[in-house]
Amino acid sequence: MRPLKQKVSITLDENVINEIKDLAENSERSFSQYINMVLKIHLKKKQEKELPQ
Repeated sequence: MRPLKQKVSITLDENVINEIKDLAENSERSFSQYINMVLKIHLKKKQEKELPQ
């Protein structure tokens, strides 16, 4: 079963929106799928930096 998703509303700069739209289209993802992917990658990298070495 896929994890549940929740709708949110955010305000972004126009240039950011345009860039994400282009990147999403080039990777054959929707705008929200692309943002979700980018945020997951960011959070994973953040967690890896916080792990004791």
